[in-house]
Amino acid sequence: MPTVAAGTARGPLDRRTILLAAVTLIDRNDLRHLTMRRLGAHLGVEGMALYHYIHGREDLLDGVVELVIDDLYGDPEVQLAANQWQDYLQRLAHGVRRIALAHPQVFPLVATRPPAAPWVRPPLRSLRWMESFLETLHRCGFSDAGCVGAYRAFSSFLLGHLLLEVSAQGADLGPIEQADPDDPPRTDLTEYPRLESLEHELSQDHSADEFDEALETLLERIDLLDHHRTHDTAPKDQAEQPERRHGQEQTPGVAITHPGTTTAGRRTAAAKKG
Repeated sequence: MPTVAAGTARGPLDRRTILLAAVTLIDRNDLRHLTMRRLGAHLGVEGMALYHYIHGREDLLDGVVELVIDDLYGDPEVQLAANQWQDYLQRLAHGVRRIALAHPQVFPLVATRPPAAPWVRPPLRSLRWMESFLETLHRCGFSDAGCVGAYRAFSSFLLGHLLLEVSAQGADLGPIEQADPDDPPRTDLTEYPRLESLEHELSQDHSADEFDEALETLLERIDLLDHHRTHDTAPKDQAEQPERRHGQEQTPGVAITHPGTTTAGRRTAAAKKG
């Protein structure tokens, strides 16, 4: 993404130039330092001149997010028209991570409530990204409920992980000033039909259940890691020492197992007892 140097607006302004300058300022400082006055000064114009192209701070922040997310659509490693959902999600995750690392100061803005759809849980400011995500999974055979569940699980993992990663690089994760959620502007969502059709499902708050399910999955993975660690740290001499059974030397590389120490052995033993 090109940067916009200070005082470069010599000719007529346009929306893209203003948004590029905003990203440049955020990358250089942080989001809290972005104001229309400072942005205008950076471009060499009065702050009021920007309002011909930017309709207030919320519109500016929306534009910044969409400009940054546009990199997904130009990333050759991200296949947004994929027909295999596993490949799609894997490529998408790595594409979003590249954006986060390229713009760590901007990225926290991605995970804020979209003014046009404040009911989305968890929040994601890019409606274009949400629409693309839901439509792709639907095309891959997911039901409406499956699309919403996948969106919640994927975005919670991805955004949570990446926010911690950019925080380690100095990004400010403090609250971002937004419009009053009790009086949100109603925006036409006809460009996002899949998102609009799932408003009821996406507005439901199942945070507690989702937290418990994610925690249970995490504990299962840690349990597997513990078993793997125990196996890997077994005494080497014990694992490699030849054993003798009934006067016969064990064939190298062949483990001798006592009957009853495996599932098959236990079943055999039980059958014999019967």
